[in-house]
Parts: sequence; structure tokens; C-alpha cells
Amino acid sequence: MGWWLKYCGLWTIMTIIVSLVQAEDPYRFFDWRVTYSNIYPLGIPQRGILINGQFPGPEIYSVTNDNLIINVHNDLDEPFLLSWNGVQLRKNSYQDGVYGTTCPIPPGKNYTYAIQVKDQIGSFFYFPSLAFHKAAGAFGGLRVLSRPRIPVPFPEPAGDFTFLIGDWYSHHDHKNLKALLDRGHRLPLPDKVLINGNGVNFSSSLTVDKGKTYRFRISNVGLQHSLNFKIVDHQMKLVEVEGTHTIQSMYSSLDIHVGQSYSVLVTMDQPEKDYSIVVATRFAAKKILVGSTLHYSNSRQSLSSASLSAMGPADELDWSIKQARSIRTNLTASGPRPNPQGSYHYGLINISRTLVLESSAALVKRKQRYAINGVSFVHSDTPLKLADYFNIRGVFKVGSIPDQPRRGGGGGIRLDTAVMGANHREFIEIVFQNREKIVQSYHLDGYSFWVVGMDRGTWSHASRREYNLMDAVSRSTTQVYPESWTAVYVALDNVGMWNLRSEFWARQYLGQQLYLRVYSSVHSLRDEYLVPKNALLCGRASNMQRPIITP
Repeated sequence: MGWWLKYCGLWTIMTIIVSLVQAEDPYRFFDWRVTYSNIYPLGIPQRGILINGQFPGPEIYSVTNDNLIINVHNDLDEPFLLSWNGVQLRKNSYQDGVYGTTCPIPPGKNYTYAIQVKDQIGSFFYFPSLAFHKAAGAFGGLRVLSRPRIPVPFPEPAGDFTFLIGDWYSHHDHKNLKALLDRGHRLPLPDKVLINGNGVNFSSSLTVDKGKTYRFRISNVGLQHSLNFKIVDHQMKLVEVEGTHTIQSMYSSLDIHVGQSYSVLVTMDQPEKDYSIVVATRFAAKKILVGSTLHYSNSRQSLSSASLSAMGPADELDWSIKQARSIRTNLTASGPRPNPQGSYHYGLINISRTLVLESSAALVKRKQRYAINGVSFVHSDTPLKLADYFNIRGVFKVGSIPDQPRRGGGGGIRLDTAVMGANHREFIEIVFQNREKIVQSYHLDGYSFWVVGMDRGTWSHASRREYNLMDAVSRSTTQVYPESWTAVYVALDNVGMWNLRSEFWARQYLGQQLYLRVYSSVHSLRDEYLVPKNALLCGRASNMQRPIITP
């Protein structure tokens, strides 16, 4: 804990810290109050979690490198945290807002997040990370705009809209869902789909003008289902995926898996009438759809539920895999900096390590659990990042989860606080192997990774011959199709404790996650910040002393 005194003088530290918060990068301040209240996504009341009285929560507008100061007041009767899906939080995993890094905000208390959208652009979202709060709301959009002098590879659209889509439980309170999981049961399937908090067909509309082009930022903030997004009779030009400008291909519909975000341009080039915006479940036992209205400003024709008949493609895996492979990085476009996105040649870097992560499901002591490589994650009594920082022994063990699944499978599932160690600046390959018959979705906090390959069957070293080593899309959430694999490359340039999890929320809650401890032996503020001065301390870190820095 005292390394900063050993390696730096206090005055040096003050100089560094002041340089981190100079006015060159603007600040945006938010004051949010989290409450229970009735919401009406299906026209009847149910208890939801609101932020400043809003469901979904307020959208965050920011610009590359902005500092976001977000004061969150918890007026619930239980602890609460927010996490920032896709925001990399450079050198600052303390602010990640998951239990492995951040102490929960107690009821009646507040915590101020201080995060920077450093060297990022694009479309993201935030969500509540504890318990099953995500099934009650408290999620919202987060967009990061390019700085004024950085060229964007398309003209300014006439409008810029956020669509938060997701499956939804209309008959189950989030506490009841959590209680079912705690008792070891599987959850029933979600029974509705929402668009921006609304699940009543064609009760919401968006007005547009003929001939103009609009941007749609679409995020799947749901709990389980992959969703297909379609605007009937309109083509969508894909321009950005989770912070990466893409090759601008045209699509009639898009499969958007849990935790993913897409940004498309749509030109209003059809006859002036109303059209359906349709979101439908994919690869699900039951097809669920919801419709909203795209209203041309001079239209006099309304829509009805019958308009939902013009839906997305059938549940064809090959169609979806082909679409996923077609999403590639625009190598000539600028990202958050003026240099082209393709200037980092990931395909020429030697892999230092390969992780093969395989999911499984089983009963442990007659209760449902999920695992990665045979280890089902259980939380410790202290956030892992704080235990690591304060050198508190016995909270976790690095290497408590293996790099590869057991040969031949089997062996059951064991419970442990799964932490995998990795060295700063390693370049690693992660293979997500899915032997189950469902679509899965994985997210890695703190990073974007290159999705270099995906296919049916079992991954092998020979699979690398099919990798895209030129223009693979860089993103933070990837799907893994049933009985298939997905491979990604990751440059470990962000020191910290980072959550790698299933975005299937019941699976995450029941153990399908781990933490990647990216470690540097240098102990420098160049690589990682100190624990925040206002950090909440809990568990075995409750009585620890924060660093005191004075001139």
C-alpha cells in the first residue's frame, strides 16, 4: 500500500495528480437520485428502479476525454452500484461499479463516480450491476462524441436517436427473480420486449422528414435474449460498433446480442407513410415482438399490430454468423484520435498466451450453478481490487481458475472466487467455446478486443487459419453461437481488476464470470491510479487508510 512513498516524493505525486485534472479535458457533472417507483412499460403498474424519476435513466452526452463526475444517491432499501458497459476506465478499475472492484453504495448514502472517457468515441450504456436490479431498470444510454477537429467518416445526421432494447419480465419483481436464483432454481423465460422502456405495440413513435438521414444508436440492455432490429422497408448503414467505426455495409435487419451496441444511419427514402420499427427475439423458444412507429412528418396512415407480420429473418444460425463476420473495422477512418483506426496492426503481433474459456451448467448441492472452465464464481467479503490494493490476504487467489477447460470435460463444478492473472502489456488470445445449445454473449470490462474468428464446432489451433488478421471489428462484447466458438485478441494495456462475464444475467449471477487481474510490477501512476480519495471501503478493507497526499 505504501509503494507511492517508496517510489515518489509527495510533491512529485501532487504534480502528477494535478496534471491529470487540468482544464484541458472538460468536466461534466451529474447528480442522480435512485428510487423505487411505479413504472408502466406494459400499461399497468409494476415496481421499477428510476434515476431522477426517469425510466430508462437519463442519457449521458459526452465528448472524447471528458471527465464525468456522477454523484449517485441511493434511496433504495438495498445496496446499489452502476457500471459503464464499454467505457474502458483507463488505469482506474476502482470506478468500474461491479462488486469485484467497488464497494456497494449503502441505502441512504451516496457515492461520486469520477470517470474519464479517455481516447474513446461511440455508443455505450450504463446499468445496475448488483443482484437482479437490471430487471427493474436504472439503465440508460451513454454516447461519446468525437472532438470537433477529429473527422467522422459520414456527414452530420439530421437527428441522433438512442434505442435501448431488451427482454423484460412483466409479472416478476426483481427481488422475486433474485430469490428464485438464490433458491437454486432457473428463471422462467422473459415474457416481453421493450423499446426505450415501452412494451405496448405502436404506443411510441419517432417523427422524421423525407429525404433526411438519421442516426440510430441501438443497445441490447436486456437479460437474456438476442434481438433482431428492423425498420420495415428501410436499409440501415452500419457505421459504428461499441466505439469502432465500421465498414459502411447495408443491412435490412441486425442481430444485436445481449450487451452489444450498434450505430446505424437510415435515410428516409420511402413513400411518406408510417412504417414499423420492429424488435424480435432470436434463437428463443418463443418469438416475442414489439413494434414502434417510424412516422414520416407528412404521413396520415397509422399502423396496427398487424404490421408486425413483416419480421426479421428466421432463426438461421448461418445467416446470423455470416452477418457477424461481415462487420469489420473501417481502417481509414479516424477513431478518437486523428490517426486511422488501422494504424495498430494487431495481426502482426505474436500471441503470448491462449485462454480457452468454456461454459457449463450443473447442479451443486441441488442448486443451479453456471461456470467457466469448471469454476463457478462466488463473491468474496471484500471487493477484489481493494483487497489487492491494500494487500489483504485470503480474499482471493490468483490462478484459482485454469486457462483451459478440463480435458474431456466432466469433473463437475466447484465454487471459488475465480481470478486469473495476466501481465501488463501481454497480447493474448481468448477463445470462447460454447458446447451448449444456446447463444451466449461475453463482455470484458476495461477493454476492447478484436473479434478475429467464429465458427461452428470445436476450436483448434487449425482454426487460426480462418482468422481475420486485417480488419476485425474491435468491441467489448461478443456473441458465441450454439455449439460454436468465438476467438478474440486482447492487448492488455490497462492495469486493473477487470470483470469478464456472461451477459446472460442469470448465468452471471450464478457464477459464469471471472476477474482478470492485469498486473504491473512497476507500481507507477503512469500505469494505474491510486484508490480514489472518496472510495467507499467495506468488508476487510473497512478500516484501511486511504493515501493522504498533501503539498
